[in-house]
Amino acid sequence: MPRRNAATRSADARSSLGRPSLGDSHCVQLSVTPIIRGHPLPGDSYQEQHFWDTHGVRGLYSTGNRAEEKHVAVTKPVHIEVPAYALRVVRALEGAGFEAWVVGGFVRDALMGGAGHDVDVTTSAPWQQTARVLRAAGIEVHETGAQHGTVTAVVDGLPVETTTYRVEGAYSDMRHPDVVRFVEDVREDLARRDFTVNAMAYHPERGLLDPYGGQEDLGRGVIRAVGEPRRRFEEDALRVLRAVRFACRLGFTIEPATQEALVACAPELAGIAHERIGQEIDGILASGRVAWALRHEFEVLAAAIPELAPMRGFDQKSPYHAYDVLEHTARVCAGAEEFTGGFALRPLRWAALLHDVAKPACWSVDEGGRGHFFGHPEEGARMAGEVMGRLAIERSTVREAQAIIRLHDLPIHPTVRSIRRMLAKLEGACPGRGEALAHALIDLKRSDAVGKAPKCMGYAAELDAMERVLRAEIARGAVCAIGDLKVNGADVMRERGIEPGPGVGMVLRSLLDAVLADELPNDREALLAELRYR
Repeated sequence: MPRRNAATRSADARSSLGRPSLGDSHCVQLSVTPIIRGHPLPGDSYQEQHFWDTHGVRGLYSTGNRAEEKHVAVTKPVHIEVPAYALRVVRALEGAGFEAWVVGGFVRDALMGGAGHDVDVTTSAPWQQTARVLRAAGIEVHETGAQHGTVTAVVDGLPVETTTYRVEGAYSDMRHPDVVRFVEDVREDLARRDFTVNAMAYHPERGLLDPYGGQEDLGRGVIRAVGEPRRRFEEDALRVLRAVRFACRLGFTIEPATQEALVACAPELAGIAHERIGQEIDGILASGRVAWALRHEFEVLAAAIPELAPMRGFDQKSPYHAYDVLEHTARVCAGAEEFTGGFALRPLRWAALLHDVAKPACWSVDEGGRGHFFGHPEEGARMAGEVMGRLAIERSTVREAQAIIRLHDLPIHPTVRSIRRMLAKLEGACPGRGEALAHALIDLKRSDAVGKAPKCMGYAAELDAMERVLRAEIARGAVCAIGDLKVNGADVMRERGIEPGPGVGMVLRSLLDAVLADELPNDREALLAELRYR
């Protein structure tokens, strides 16, 4: 039979006694002999005192030879609705005599009133036993990470990552543990986790196991490392970025000792795989709070993307800019979220972050002491492609962000001609995406305007007029490319009497230019007449 550990024994005590009502204080004392690998430890018997305090919180204190172990376990009578498919995994393992808890982001998000995070389970069962028990229960199992004690159960088509309790050795490369050791106590497993809000376990009958105060930190809006912060970040330097991502996603701040450690360890991000950094930066951008990260966690972001570093404190020496490049960028990122209602396209978020990344490199000062940034949109697009490519961002997202950055300083006016030319440029750069990117470009230009000096605010109103022209143009069938014309190559050859070849494309291009310039309507009869009589 699998051994019953302390957390299970305390649950047994409660089930045999019944939980007292809130406002009472009760305890029961049990004689316990620790067992390691099935053998009692001689001379190490001790007393466990199970109690419920006046808030209905159940704890476990030790006396006797192990008096130094205080608060061995604390569970709280919290109710979380665990999905039936995940409960099936928990019940199968516990029915076989093992212990199992729901852990990770699902518990964190559920306590905040959210849902949708994948459900993870941790168990006292060795992974081989986990696989055997679940398969015997008719559950599909994939051995996805056996070296780390992980298998993935699939119930009703939904995955439940199930991992044996474990602790981890030193992280020589600051990325992976040198050794993983499986243990029998869930509290040891929770001790290895990154932040208190992620170091909680839940069981439908036993309640919430929260040895590091994660629920309290959720209530206070704080990201705090489990145990000694610097050790957590030295184990895996990516946790530096994860701390910022969680703070952004949850709208939290970072606890001072954790903050001090993450700044000290930020340079170690240089040793982390670029694609892992890209995933975390993507998450920070998706949170909609990258402006907060730029202002409060710039050391971390600059360690992840060194090209950002020159932005801080860079005086633009321009009457159009009241802020340095960093604060301007933060305001543009905030504006992109505000003007899209928090639903900015992914390329727009990347473009907002990197649109002025080339300014320090392109800066010059005229005789009057005024700063200029000639060529920074094109150079910025090139640098953005380099940064995003290095971070393994999808190529389509890179191209679209580059297209927006390249045009973000382009003069555009609220006229049909100007809007059509903008659409054509974007469609040419990213076929099939011209209309969506046109909206994104206007949002970027609007954000750029409000992030400059107060004298530029008037341009934001002009951009509203551009948006109206764009919407009207799209509603009547925007012309972005030759394929949007109401005539085709066959019409050209018939009306002009020419053979297939480059000349056909040249004629179509001239028709497109005339339509974009609003010199011709995109009307079939008008275009055919143009072909016949000119």
